[in-house]
Amino acid sequence: MLGDGVIIASALVYMGLLFGIAYYGDQRADAGRSIIANPYIYTLSLAIYCTAWTFYGSVGLAAASGVDFLPIYLGPTLMAVLFWFVLRRIVRITKAHRITSIADFVASRYGKSGLLAGMVTVIAVLGVLPYISIQLKAIATSFNVLRLYPAVTMPAASAQQAVWMDTTFYVALVLVVFAILFGTRHIDNTERHEGMVAAVAFESLFKLVVFVLVGAVVTFGMFNGPGDLFRQAATQPNLAALMRFDVVPGGYGGWLSLTFLAMMAFLFLPRQFQVLVVENVDETHLRKAIWLFPLYLLLINLFVLPIALGGRLIFSNGGVDADTFVLALPMAQHLPDLALLVFLGGLSAAISMILFETVTLSTMVCNDLVMPILLRANPRWLAGRADLSGLLLGIRRTGIAAVILLGYLYFRFVGESYALVASGLISFAAAAQFAPPILIGLYWKRASRLGALIGLSGGFLIWAYTLLLPAMAHSGWISAAFIEHGPFGLAMLKPYALFGLAGLDRYMHAVFWSMLFNIGGLVLGSMLGKPDTIEQVQGSQFVGILERKRHDGDSLLWRGVVETAELHELLARFIGPHRANEAFDRYAREHDTDSLQADSRLIHYTERLLAGAIGAASARVMISSIVMGEVLSIEEVMTILDESTQVIEYSRRLEQKSRELEAASAELQEANNRLRALDRLKDEFISTVTHELRTPLTSIRAFSEILLANPDMEAEQCSKFLGIIVKESERLTRLINQVLDMAKIDSDRVEWRIDQVDLRALIEDAINSTSQLFRDKAVVLQAELGHHPVMVAGDHDRLTQVIINLLSNAVKFCPEQSGEVIIRLPSLADTCRIEVIDNGPGIARDQHKLIFEKFHQVNDVLAGKPKGTGLGLPISQKIVEHHHGHIWVESEIGQGATFIVELPRNG
Repeated sequence: MLGDGVIIASALVYMGLLFGIAYYGDQRADAGRSIIANPYIYTLSLAIYCTAWTFYGSVGLAAASGVDFLPIYLGPTLMAVLFWFVLRRIVRITKAHRITSIADFVASRYGKSGLLAGMVTVIAVLGVLPYISIQLKAIATSFNVLRLYPAVTMPAASAQQAVWMDTTFYVALVLVVFAILFGTRHIDNTERHEGMVAAVAFESLFKLVVFVLVGAVVTFGMFNGPGDLFRQAATQPNLAALMRFDVVPGGYGGWLSLTFLAMMAFLFLPRQFQVLVVENVDETHLRKAIWLFPLYLLLINLFVLPIALGGRLIFSNGGVDADTFVLALPMAQHLPDLALLVFLGGLSAAISMILFETVTLSTMVCNDLVMPILLRANPRWLAGRADLSGLLLGIRRTGIAAVILLGYLYFRFVGESYALVASGLISFAAAAQFAPPILIGLYWKRASRLGALIGLSGGFLIWAYTLLLPAMAHSGWISAAFIEHGPFGLAMLKPYALFGLAGLDRYMHAVFWSMLFNIGGLVLGSMLGKPDTIEQVQGSQFVGILERKRHDGDSLLWRGVVETAELHELLARFIGPHRANEAFDRYAREHDTDSLQADSRLIHYTERLLAGAIGAASARVMISSIVMGEVLSIEEVMTILDESTQVIEYSRRLEQKSRELEAASAELQEANNRLRALDRLKDEFISTVTHELRTPLTSIRAFSEILLANPDMEAEQCSKFLGIIVKESERLTRLINQVLDMAKIDSDRVEWRIDQVDLRALIEDAINSTSQLFRDKAVVLQAELGHHPVMVAGDHDRLTQVIINLLSNAVKFCPEQSGEVIIRLPSLADTCRIEVIDNGPGIARDQHKLIFEKFHQVNDVLAGKPKGTGLGLPISQKIVEHHHGHIWVESEIGQGATFIVELPRNG
């Protein structure tokens, strides 16, 4: 016997195992070691498509109409073939624009429309309720059947019981708690639930193993293999018909409509979009999923027909609901352990669907319904709260509870009169309404927000009229005359024969009319209205996503002014100060910036983080509230112009002008940046020179005043002070000479005296001139000059100035006591080469050219204020270049520096 305690304990243990897997996956993700960065786990997570509908309902459908269950799985198989062409495009767009849900995707495509996001959310919630209801029904029914073991008679319907006596109600409450624990422990600004994906992958494997195990037991244990099973079924005409392919109501058109619905539902049900797109960490995983997921579907459907036929043969009296054959057959054969595994497999299939669906829907409700309303209705109240992450969590948790309980109400008052498959197809048809605005929006730039609104509204209303309202009529909430005669007796408006179109399967009928209104409204609305600027830019980026290089989404849209601190404060309010700090620190490290003024990329980066917490539309509103002035770039303006309906020749000319304008704009931008850099260097130079002039002048004045005020000062002290005055005067003279030299060289007023010069003797003179500098710092100088004269044509004094500058710089940056400088004059055939090598701190590669610019000093390498004016090396470069030579540096941080001068031997 399987008592209630054993069943409930087993269920809780299994749910605890799923929670443990999810917790482990989240911990791995937080540590930077993603558990879902694996194509097999990603593919298994896609099997969330196989819910309790697959586990129980497929067998029920097969028991009633044979192979009619196959289109439900042919659809995803066909869609898998298109993964690399369609799904890859959607995945790449989602990553580029940090999209967090299907509502976010549609809203982003059409100019980040909050109205469109809200509409998609409403359609998703209402459309998914029937699907959630059948999961609750499956859990409750299987529990009630199992607790009656070994009997397999059906329990009373829930609608006949009080709510507090209804098992389904308590199942719903348990799932509310479990979903909240699973999916809303904290606000994740990436909206990726790695732990949940890992748990779904495990449950997908578990339900596959259990279902195949049951199929094997039925086929090979209760019968002598598939041959025996099908032979027995073939002897009964009503069962033989189940193995034929021509018994679909409405003919093969019914298969076509079901296949289409399955294709669209597989891609556009909110949970499917979440696992397929948002949770994808690497688009190359699609290559594995293209063949592995169809293989999974094949395996899990391999025994559907055998179990259905076996159930019809064993329960020939018809007293057992075909939806429970998977569970009832092991019970009838007194296999309690297998029956318990089947219950857990069905529970697993239903739980994973409800968890992911409700967490996804709660995010959409929070981001695209509640938050936009709060942001517009009471912004002051939100502005007064420093941290809104708790509010967001509360909204999402409330959303989870509301969606599950609404699903229970649908089950209790509507869904219980339907088989599992019938209720599921209503949700499939609702999800199909998202196909036109998404798929057409991926390939047609002209598709507009107005068209999407018209199309979605029309398709949704037709879905509700032809499927949802009739479901309520079947349940007694609306008069059955609505179905039979149409509202107010208008036969043209009968929901199953709308506008006189009769003879079609009800689902094919609903698909035909809803797609006609949806696609027609989208096209008509797009042709009538012109997309606005942002719509055009978003449309261009979505359509051309595979042709473009990796980009930052629409970062170029932001040209406003805002302080970094304001962006940080805004982000911290929604995701918490700790996560905001981590995000901004990461951005600063990656972009090597700590600017107080935010640039367009930082603004867009913050918008994307906000989108993960409150959705793209709300994020755009919040960023717009603090960024002053939004302007489009030239590239985007030309992209929009390119989409106009100009004559082809005019368009070509416009493109040519665009390229010229872009090139000119780039040159102007570069020149402007250069001028700004020079202006900054000028300011630094003025500051440095002022400081350098003030220091010796201050010393000279101070010691002169001391001498003047103390005429009786001792001779030794007086001599010391006079020496300081002389030294500071020489320093002042050098500084003034450098500035004058630079001015003369720039104005080409230098008098050059070109003679034959012996570089060996010149270097020795320079060494003598700087010897005191080396002695003062105890730096060792080694000269490797050879034994023969090295003659060049040049200005002796100017070349000596170059060598003195290089030696002075070398000793200046060498460490005291342990410094070492080497000057070499190697013998080369065609040129004369001078090398000055030091063991100082070195120079970064990005500074090698900059140090030869006027006023530039390597202050990022040194600790403290830079030394000198930054004119020595530019002057040296001018002198060397006048002699038709070259000067450069070879250096790495921490490895000293080598300055090299090359001069032609013959001038």
